[in-house]
Amino acid sequence: MQLTSKNGDPIQRRAFLRDGALVLSAGVVSSSLLQAKDDNSAVSFGVITDLHYADKPAAGSRYYRETPSKLAEAAENFSAQKPVFVVELGDFIDAAASVKTELGYLKRINRDFAAISKDRHYVLGNHCVDMLTKKEFLDGIEREKSYYSFDSGGVHFVVLDSCFRNDGESYGRKNFQWTDPNVPAAELDWLVEDLKATLNPTVVFAHQRLDVSNHYGVKNAAAVRKALEDSGKVLAVFQGHSHKNDLKAIGGIHYCTMVAMVEGKGTESNGYSMVKIESGGTIEISGFRKQASYDWPSK
Repeated sequence: MQLTSKNGDPIQRRAFLRDGALVLSAGVVSSSLLQAKDDNSAVSFGVITDLHYADKPAAGSRYYRETPSKLAEAAENFSAQKPVFVVELGDFIDAAASVKTELGYLKRINRDFAAISKDRHYVLGNHCVDMLTKKEFLDGIEREKSYYSFDSGGVHFVVLDSCFRNDGESYGRKNFQWTDPNVPAAELDWLVEDLKATLNPTVVFAHQRLDVSNHYGVKNAAAVRKALEDSGKVLAVFQGHSHKNDLKAIGGIHYCTMVAMVEGKGTESNGYSMVKIESGGTIEISGFRKQASYDWPSK
């Protein structure tokens, strides 16, 4: 598969893999947390978001039927890079007219995603539960929980679920407005305790944004950010939802919004990333295609 630079010129695979590196400093995280047991330890993982797979015609800039071919390109690169795990940051599927059709979309795209890595993680997006209930979606991806944490390579990872209305009710089957995402009290309490319990530097995965107060943002994002900042352990948050590249630093934590895979016609419009976290706490993101290139020097 021929890869191209941003101006469309063919480039060698080795150079492409170097393009788009983003280096994030450790921010306010305690230096003692960044000393891994093995000085050579590191963890790398693949990131995709907003696939919006559906077997339906394109609408505006969203090319739903092209997602499988874009995912195939990402899978090829991930195979060469050998990430420890892969994560999708939500809106895995798009809306359908019936539960049966929606479950078909989910089965189709998850078949391809599951083939990339045995160790994979899913963040719940609002489109994932437009027609389905959370249980139906989770059953379809063979998972029990919509928010949880895990450890890998000396790093603690947290998967959040912001698909709750402001009254605490879970999103599901068209019972919500997409502009009303919230992290409910029970999940927020769990997050605080989870961060207290870990001794490792931490990375958070989210769908709806935690760094803005507009309609793309979690309504109680300030409370979530406070929990992250108070822990003194969080290096970065990776999120999707708004489909465009963005990067903010708030309270010493980097909030990196990733580009949507569904946007744009052709594989040249694709977007995905490889992330490597070094033992010293440095995070390097190699972006592909439309995933933006950044340089964040270590402090």
